[in-house]
Amino acid sequence: MLKLSLFLILSLSLSMFVMADELTLNKNAPKSYIVKKGDTLWDISGIFLKQPWLWPKLWRLNPDINNPHLIYPGDELRLVFDEKGQPMLVRGKPELKWSPRARMQLKDQSAISTLPLKVIAPYIKYDSILTEDEIDKLPYILGNDEGYNASVDGFKVYVKGQLSLGKAYGIYQKEEAIYDPETEELLGYNIRVVGTGKVLRVGDINNKEPATLYVDGVKREIHSGDFVMPVNENQQYPSFFTLKPANKSLKGLILNTASGVREFGKLEVVMINRGAEHAVQQGDVVAVKRTSPGIVETSEGPVYSQDASRWNRMSNADNSDFKMPEEAVGEMMVFKVYQKVSLALVLRSTKPLRLQDIVTSPEN
Repeated sequence: MLKLSLFLILSLSLSMFVMADELTLNKNAPKSYIVKKGDTLWDISGIFLKQPWLWPKLWRLNPDINNPHLIYPGDELRLVFDEKGQPMLVRGKPELKWSPRARMQLKDQSAISTLPLKVIAPYIKYDSILTEDEIDKLPYILGNDEGYNASVDGFKVYVKGQLSLGKAYGIYQKEEAIYDPETEELLGYNIRVVGTGKVLRVGDINNKEPATLYVDGVKREIHSGDFVMPVNENQQYPSFFTLKPANKSLKGLILNTASGVREFGKLEVVMINRGAEHAVQQGDVVAVKRTSPGIVETSEGPVYSQDASRWNRMSNADNSDFKMPEEAVGEMMVFKVYQKVSLALVLRSTKPLRLQDIVTSPEN
């Protein structure tokens, strides 16, 4: 029995202005495709389309399908054209034979999904990003009942702040600062959970009575000054995402990756230096672009800027005699938006992506 419990289903529905966009088929798009275990909707759409985010316009539903929003391993997808000559996909008969009862059970548990939940689970469960002002407003730990830093379960910490009785809280530490490479502005801090606990006393700020938190899960040594937030704070995600091209005015950079690598590809979680302040929304599809290598003219002909002498490069501030184009190298989906930064998942890449690659709307 197929089990895909770690997958988050996304709905690839688009706004009306996106639906009006013209579809462009890949030159090598097949006439049919049999859905396989492990396929994702994004992968399948990329087989047929140059613009995978326009999947809903390509997809057509057979009238006899009970659950029209899902496809399953074994389903045949056939490329056909409507009366206006527009391409569309219809679902054909499955390649394998199942009884109606067995088929129904398979559909309940094995729907093809678009986003593997396990890829972003570390961010969903533990990590977050907060600005300096947001951190300063949070309750924080004064000390504990032992009088020293502790790294085991089963002790009490005292918190400056008023908490909710019986509620579960995460204990966090501030980690590295995040700076915008374009403006050098401090965008916020990565914060990491170091423990969890439940509230035994709510505290009274006016009377200087600290709240009491019973620590029942320690991941790292807990220190005075560590701050607390409700366990699910800033960690709520919808069951379905609506994918759409990002705002055409969007232009930013990739700051870093969840894995810490400098070159990466599909299914890497990355941070970009654009957030709610820049009209970024959850479910935005963004293109990753890279400026082609600079070229300078020399007495011996054109050479790449990196190979040119310092004298030849000095003639241009950009180390190039030409305004080189930006070429698309991948696509990502934004799944978490903060005030000044966002987290995105790499959906596709034609070559290894890098830190400082450009992020923009796929429509640009």
